[in-house]
Amino acid sequence: MLTHLTISNIVLIEKLNLEFGAGLNILTGETGAGKSILMDALALALGARSDAGLVRHGCESASVIAEFDDACPKLQSLMGENGIEYDGNLILRRTLSSDGKSRAWVNDTPVSIKTLKQIGDELVEIHGQFANHTLLNPASHRDALDAFGIANDKEYLSLLNRVHKTYAAYHSAQTQLDELQKILEKSATERDFLEHNVNELRALNVQVGEEDELAELRSSMMNAEKDSAILSDAIAALNPRGESVYDNIYSAANILLRIKTDPNPYAEQIDALYNAAQILSDATEKLTPPEFETNRMDEIEERLFAIRAAARKHRVPADELPQKLEQMSAQLNTIENSDAELHKLTAIMNAARHDFQSASEQLTHARASAAEQLREKILSELPDLKLGNADFMVARTPAAPSSNGCDDIVFMIKTNPGMPFAPLHRAASGGELARLMLAMRVVLANGGGAHTFVFDEIDTGISGATASAVGQRLNRLAQSSQALVITHSAQVAGFADRHFKIAKHSSDSTTTTTVSEITGDERINEIARIISGAEITPESLATARTLIKN
Repeated sequence: MLTHLTISNIVLIEKLNLEFGAGLNILTGETGAGKSILMDALALALGARSDAGLVRHGCESASVIAEFDDACPKLQSLMGENGIEYDGNLILRRTLSSDGKSRAWVNDTPVSIKTLKQIGDELVEIHGQFANHTLLNPASHRDALDAFGIANDKEYLSLLNRVHKTYAAYHSAQTQLDELQKILEKSATERDFLEHNVNELRALNVQVGEEDELAELRSSMMNAEKDSAILSDAIAALNPRGESVYDNIYSAANILLRIKTDPNPYAEQIDALYNAAQILSDATEKLTPPEFETNRMDEIEERLFAIRAAARKHRVPADELPQKLEQMSAQLNTIENSDAELHKLTAIMNAARHDFQSASEQLTHARASAAEQLREKILSELPDLKLGNADFMVARTPAAPSSNGCDDIVFMIKTNPGMPFAPLHRAASGGELARLMLAMRVVLANGGGAHTFVFDEIDTGISGATASAVGQRLNRLAQSSQALVITHSAQVAGFADRHFKIAKHSSDSTTTTTVSEITGDERINEIARIISGAEITPESLATARTLIKN
């Protein structure tokens, strides 16, 4: 529901802040007061094409802000797709500069004009110059008829759900069958390929994590090999030219023992040499290189390289080779058991198709019944709206199977006897079309679409009882939604829940349009002005009071 509309510097409107409520909001005013400007501003906020001529003379820019207090699930999904935060309120803002540049925001998030219009079309349905009535789009007619059917038949919704469910099963079975048939078409060329690769992977028998384990073991063994070479070099250094350093030191100590002087002056050095020789002997024994398993190393490398080669061949990480084996085994198994699998899936698909066809045929009959009821109710509304010569029907044509059944639905109308039926948007125009849309909206009770309806020129060419009938139906529509109506009819204005007066004020230097809510005597005087013109008479005042009372 539209709660606030703030307009700045749009043509004759300098600054305007309007607060709307639920129910029927009527706007009246003298010809030329600026009612069309108000519509221009609202349409701009909803994503209509911009026009630099809307910027008030002498101003650099204009802006319109439209605030709403609710959003349907479809609209919330659209906002989520565009990264727009939603907390229960919606603020649509549009600016327009004098050079024609335009920008838009939704809840302070910048959006494209296209996105703004998508959101605006879901919030407000306009009947008038900027018409965007959903019902003029044939794509919406099936949903509208189904919404009517649900409201008038307690079994209709369960039937719709059954069609959705059976189609999902049928579509899934058909998809599986198509995939199997594609596999079978390639089976002759793929059987040998799959058999070879399955046998190869089974023989390789790769385990998850095995590549990492082998790589780590290989690295450890390579390091051990390098360490062995280093130990050999150390031992060789202790035995230069094949001679043992230990033996040389020991020999030197034995030679020193032959010194004739007593006591031997080198006794301390001799002991040190014997100790050094013993230390070197012990160290040399412990430097013996470990035995290296050359064959084991070859086995590890061969296994590791085979796993990595298989991973490259199948273009997957080594840890996914077991999963790849399962997939190819399943494909091979499908080919080898193709006849049985094909028969099984064909039976499942045929059963699912039968269930769907049965449900969709029942839905077609239910739609035909709903279409007749809808036609009767709409036709009953038309005479009072000065559309007694018009006729309405629901045209059904077969459609490709979908989750919505097998029906294409189009609402058709003819406005005069002898003329052929035609889609709504081709059969009527202006006030005639607006009254027709009003009748349909009253009967369809909104059908889950926009919650705010705007009617402009709906009273064109009507008066008296017809205008009163229009007012009654606007009042009925507004009971479950919100309606904004610009009217020149006193009978329509009498039904208002809130009444706004549009006025133009001129001075030597400027002209402005204002809009204000009127109540009490002010409202009576405005309706009396509509009845009698510039001169308000006691009779017109009395009639105004009667219209408001009724």
